[in-house]
Amino acid sequence: MSQRLSGIPISPGIAIGPAWWLQTPTVATRHSDVPLNPETERARLEAAREQAKRELAAILADQQHALPPESLAILEAQQLMLDDPDLLQHVTAAIDAGQSASDAWRNATDAIAAQLSALPDPYFQARAADVRDIQQRVLRCLGGVAEEAVYPTTPHVLLADDLVPSQTVTLPLDRILGIALVGGGLTSHAAILARARGLPAVAGLGRALHTIAPETLVILDGDRGEVIVNPDEATLVEAQARQAAWHAAQKAAAATAAEPGQLADGTRIEIAANIGSAADARAAVQAGAEGVGLLRTEFLYLDRVTPPSTEEQFAIYQEIFTLLEGRPVVVRTFDIGGDKPAPYLSLPPEANPFLGVRAIRLARQQPALLDTQLDALLRTGYPALRIMFPMVATIAEIHWLRERVDAAIARLTSQGLTPPPGLQIGMMVEIPAAALLAEHFAAVVDFFSIGTNDLAQYTLAADRTNPAVAALADALHPAVLRLIQHVVSAAHPAGRWVGVCGELAGDPVAAPILVGLGIDELSMAPAAIPAVKAVLRQWTRDAAEHLAQEALRQESAEAVRQLVQAMMPHR
Repeated sequence: MSQRLSGIPISPGIAIGPAWWLQTPTVATRHSDVPLNPETERARLEAAREQAKRELAAILADQQHALPPESLAILEAQQLMLDDPDLLQHVTAAIDAGQSASDAWRNATDAIAAQLSALPDPYFQARAADVRDIQQRVLRCLGGVAEEAVYPTTPHVLLADDLVPSQTVTLPLDRILGIALVGGGLTSHAAILARARGLPAVAGLGRALHTIAPETLVILDGDRGEVIVNPDEATLVEAQARQAAWHAAQKAAAATAAEPGQLADGTRIEIAANIGSAADARAAVQAGAEGVGLLRTEFLYLDRVTPPSTEEQFAIYQEIFTLLEGRPVVVRTFDIGGDKPAPYLSLPPEANPFLGVRAIRLARQQPALLDTQLDALLRTGYPALRIMFPMVATIAEIHWLRERVDAAIARLTSQGLTPPPGLQIGMMVEIPAAALLAEHFAAVVDFFSIGTNDLAQYTLAADRTNPAVAALADALHPAVLRLIQHVVSAAHPAGRWVGVCGELAGDPVAAPILVGLGIDELSMAPAAIPAVKAVLRQWTRDAAEHLAQEALRQESAEAVRQLVQAMMPHR
């Protein structure tokens, strides 16, 4: 009997084939009632870490020419994690206190993964998968367990509870048609890597996925976010036709990814990338990014015992800027504190840290943190530098921030250095109050960048980290679209440009609506760039504006998505 399972579409495309369940062994932690020798346990851990490094190096060497830089960067980050001094300090202290190497390693990495999972930014939530992946690799090495995954010998649709990064990058593409997951979401590493490898994927299918027996014929629809079990003949034929069309579209998009972002009538739309490392910068350039619309800098501040110095930040920014070769770069100042604790901040716990002392609110309490970051950024002299402040809610905040920038420029010039000639100062719009007062902010900033993830959850009072209500925080909701329209209407008359750097920007369904609302720049994960550029080439400015106005009249996000499908140009 045919059955349909609904989940979250995380990587587009259609896969048709028999099901294969991924089985992974559970690594038991070593427990002992006999007192352990700390020196022996430290030696065991060191040997396991070295073996894990060799395994990762082998994977990187094998996949060096098969994967894009953004995928390789995930494994490179895991290599660095194995040598993280703070992590090793905690593990060694636990071993010296009597824990086994496996207990100490599991407990320390569990703590880091839990911290990352609790953050509101899906980007950092997904980094918890890195920690769990490296945790299990070292535990396997400690326990003498061989590399675990067993894959089919013929093409199948892979079913799993979840996939850790090292599993995803080593999938045999000639035998894996698509991926269906019980858990996961849009920003998980499985999602990022599935998109990078062109594998259709659906996540969040729930325990119902376990009702599918191995070798059962399934249709996995990564566009609609569903899995059809035992399809009838008519459904199968229709899916095969859409699959052929999707393959043709993918090939065409990849061939033109390096071309400028524009509409069918020649209207230019800047297509930029969201990045968080030098490896991401390389991936962005290769994917056809015309700039960086969001450089996250939290990675500089988390998982360490002291804040980063000016010199340390300067070196990292220089490395990233060099790779971008003059392209415009929007750097978001640190969004830490509150829900993103750092040991050196000594901040008291908050009842609701998501809305607490974080980002610029923390900067106003500890201005030296911000001054250090501004000094490092301005010292680069990068001509296309754009500094953006997050979590802005009041005019007083942006006036204070501009004063800090002016003071940093004065410090720079007093040293005989020249500030970036094309410097722009902007703000994120992620709080409804900021959107509603955009006409006032437009008098004191050079640009706006709309963070649709937070704007949606704050507007709709739906915590996107809570699975029970996350679906309500859909940024295509007409209420959110109206706030975006209000920002554009206030910004353009004042000569300010407006970008979108939330997940919505990389959604091919949403892109024409955003352009129709007047958005000037769309910034997204590098892997999303070819598809978004291809979709925008199908729309004229007039058609996109008409679509946007119709979208504003809808009553739900679902209705908006249906509207886009109905109005899609046929070219």
